[in-house]
Amino acid sequence: MPAIVLVNPQIPPNTGNIARTCAATATPLHLVAPLGFDLSDRALKRAGLDYWPQVDLTLHPNWDAFHAQQRQRGGRTIGFSTSGRCSYTAFAYCPDDWLLFGSETEGLPPAILAACDETAYIPMNRTVVRSLNLSVSAAIGLFEALRQLEWPSA
Repeated sequence: MPAIVLVNPQIPPNTGNIARTCAATATPLHLVAPLGFDLSDRALKRAGLDYWPQVDLTLHPNWDAFHAQQRQRGGRTIGFSTSGRCSYTAFAYCPDDWLLFGSETEGLPPAILAACDETAYIPMNRTVVRSLNLSVSAAIGLFEALRQLEWPSA
Protein backbone atom coordinates (compact mmCIF):
# COMPACT_ATOMS: atom_id res chain seq x y z
CA MET A 1 0.00 0.00 0.00
CA PRO A 2 1.46 3.39 -0.95
CA ALA A 3 1.83 5.95 1.83
CA ILE A 4 0.88 9.63 1.81
CA VAL A 5 3.57 11.99 3.13
CA LEU A 6 2.75 15.63 3.93
CA VAL A 7 5.87 17.76 4.27
CA ASN A 8 5.25 20.86 6.40
CA PRO A 9 1.46 21.06 5.95
CA GLN A 10 0.05 24.42 7.05
CA ILE A 11 -3.77 24.25 6.94
CA PRO A 12 -5.46 21.97 9.49
CA PRO A 13 -8.63 21.15 7.48
CA ASN A 14 -6.54 19.96 4.51
CA THR A 15 -4.62 17.54 6.72
CA GLY A 16 -7.87 16.43 8.36
CA ASN A 17 -9.45 15.73 4.96
CA ILE A 18 -6.38 13.79 3.86
CA ALA A 19 -6.49 11.79 7.11
CA ARG A 20 -10.10 10.88 6.35
CA THR A 21 -9.09 9.71 2.85
CA CYS A 22 -6.28 7.66 4.40
CA ALA A 23 -8.72 6.08 6.86
CA ALA A 24 -11.10 5.21 4.02
CA THR A 25 -8.35 3.48 2.05
CA ALA A 26 -6.21 2.08 4.91
CA THR A 27 -3.34 4.23 3.62
CA PRO A 28 -0.55 5.18 6.05
CA LEU A 29 -0.20 8.93 6.62
CA HIS A 30 3.15 10.50 7.49
CA LEU A 31 3.38 14.11 8.65
CA VAL A 32 6.79 15.78 8.45
CA ALA A 33 7.27 18.71 10.85
CA PRO A 34 7.27 21.56 11.21
CA LEU A 35 3.49 21.62 10.98
CA GLY A 36 1.58 24.87 10.67
CA PHE A 37 -0.81 23.73 13.42
CA ASP A 38 -1.04 21.63 16.55
CA LEU A 39 -2.35 18.08 16.17
CA SER A 40 -5.04 18.89 18.72
CA ASP A 41 -6.39 21.74 16.51
CA ARG A 42 -10.21 21.72 16.38
CA ALA A 43 -10.31 22.33 12.62
CA LEU A 44 -7.99 19.37 12.06
CA LYS A 45 -10.13 17.10 14.24
CA ARG A 46 -13.38 18.36 12.68
CA ALA A 47 -12.16 17.73 9.11
CA GLY A 48 -11.03 14.21 10.05
CA LEU A 49 -14.28 13.64 11.93
CA ASP A 50 -14.22 10.58 14.13
CA TYR A 51 -11.93 8.66 11.75
CA TRP A 52 -8.65 9.59 13.45
CA PRO A 53 -8.44 6.30 15.40
CA GLN A 54 -8.46 4.45 12.05
CA VAL A 55 -5.57 6.49 10.61
CA ASP A 56 -2.13 4.84 10.57
CA LEU A 57 -0.39 8.12 11.48
CA THR A 58 3.33 8.69 11.90
CA LEU A 59 4.74 12.08 12.90
CA HIS A 60 8.34 12.83 11.94
CA PRO A 61 10.20 15.71 13.65
CA ASN A 62 11.86 16.77 10.38
CA TRP A 63 12.70 15.72 6.81
CA ASP A 64 15.92 13.96 7.79
CA ALA A 65 14.10 11.72 10.28
CA PHE A 66 11.45 10.84 7.71
CA HIS A 67 13.99 10.22 4.95
CA ALA A 68 16.04 7.91 7.20
CA GLN A 69 12.92 5.83 7.96
CA GLN A 70 11.90 5.79 4.30
CA ARG A 71 15.34 4.56 3.21
CA GLN A 72 15.25 1.85 5.88
CA ARG A 73 11.81 0.61 4.76
CA GLY A 74 12.54 0.98 1.06
CA GLY A 75 10.27 2.09 -1.74
CA ARG A 76 10.41 5.06 -4.07
CA THR A 77 9.67 8.65 -3.16
CA ILE A 78 7.39 10.36 -5.66
CA GLY A 79 7.19 14.11 -5.23
CA PHE A 80 4.04 15.76 -6.50
CA SER A 81 4.70 19.24 -7.85
CA THR A 82 3.47 21.59 -10.54
CA SER A 83 7.02 21.23 -11.91
CA GLY A 84 6.95 17.40 -11.90
CA ARG A 85 8.62 15.41 -14.68
CA CYS A 86 5.62 13.36 -15.83
CA SER A 87 1.87 13.35 -15.47
CA TYR A 88 0.64 11.43 -12.42
CA THR A 89 -1.34 9.14 -14.80
CA ALA A 90 1.72 8.24 -16.89
CA PHE A 91 3.63 6.98 -13.86
CA ALA A 92 3.61 3.26 -12.95
CA TYR A 93 3.00 3.03 -9.20
CA CYS A 94 4.28 0.29 -6.88
CA PRO A 95 2.80 -0.86 -3.57
CA ASP A 96 5.70 0.52 -1.51
CA ASP A 97 5.73 4.04 -3.04
CA TRP A 98 5.76 7.12 -0.85
CA LEU A 99 3.59 9.92 -2.34
CA LEU A 100 5.02 13.25 -1.15
CA PHE A 101 3.11 16.53 -1.04
CA GLY A 102 4.44 19.88 0.17
CA SER A 103 2.86 22.72 2.06
CA GLU A 104 -0.11 24.58 0.66
CA THR A 105 1.87 27.80 0.24
CA GLU A 106 5.28 26.55 -0.90
CA GLY A 107 4.91 23.02 -2.26
CA LEU A 108 7.86 20.68 -1.83
CA PRO A 109 11.17 22.49 -1.33
CA PRO A 110 13.66 22.18 -4.23
CA ALA A 111 16.08 20.08 -2.14
CA ILE A 112 13.35 17.54 -1.34
CA LEU A 113 12.17 17.42 -4.97
CA ALA A 114 15.78 16.79 -6.02
CA ALA A 115 15.99 13.91 -3.51
CA CYS A 116 12.85 12.22 -4.88
CA ASP A 117 13.16 9.16 -7.07
CA GLU A 118 10.51 10.60 -9.38
CA THR A 119 8.33 13.70 -9.64
CA ALA A 120 4.77 13.87 -10.95
CA TYR A 121 2.39 16.67 -11.81
CA ILE A 122 -1.39 16.86 -12.07
CA PRO A 123 -2.34 18.50 -15.41
CA MET A 124 -4.39 21.67 -15.07
CA ASN A 125 -5.03 24.96 -16.80
CA ARG A 126 -2.21 26.97 -15.20
CA THR A 127 -3.33 30.17 -16.92
CA VAL A 128 -6.35 30.15 -14.61
CA VAL A 129 -5.20 28.29 -11.47
CA ARG A 130 -1.74 28.15 -9.83
CA SER A 131 -2.35 24.84 -8.08
CA LEU A 132 -4.99 22.54 -6.65
CA ASN A 133 -5.96 22.25 -3.00
CA LEU A 134 -3.60 19.96 -1.08
CA SER A 135 -6.32 17.51 -0.02
CA VAL A 136 -7.61 17.31 -3.60
CA SER A 137 -4.10 16.70 -4.97
CA ALA A 138 -3.36 13.99 -2.41
CA ALA A 139 -6.65 12.23 -3.20
CA ILE A 140 -6.04 12.42 -6.96
CA GLY A 141 -2.54 10.97 -6.64
CA LEU A 142 -3.53 8.29 -4.14
CA PHE A 143 -6.58 7.06 -6.04
CA GLU A 144 -4.60 6.81 -9.29
CA ALA A 145 -1.98 4.71 -7.50
CA LEU A 146 -4.70 2.53 -5.96
CA ARG A 147 -6.46 2.18 -9.33
CA GLN A 148 -3.25 0.98 -10.96
CA LEU A 149 -2.60 -1.40 -8.07
CA GLU A 150 -6.18 -2.72 -8.45
CA TRP A 151 -7.25 -1.74 -4.94
CA PRO A 152 -9.39 -3.01 -3.44
CA SER A 153 -8.48 -6.41 -4.73
CA ALA A 154 -11.39 -8.69 -5.56
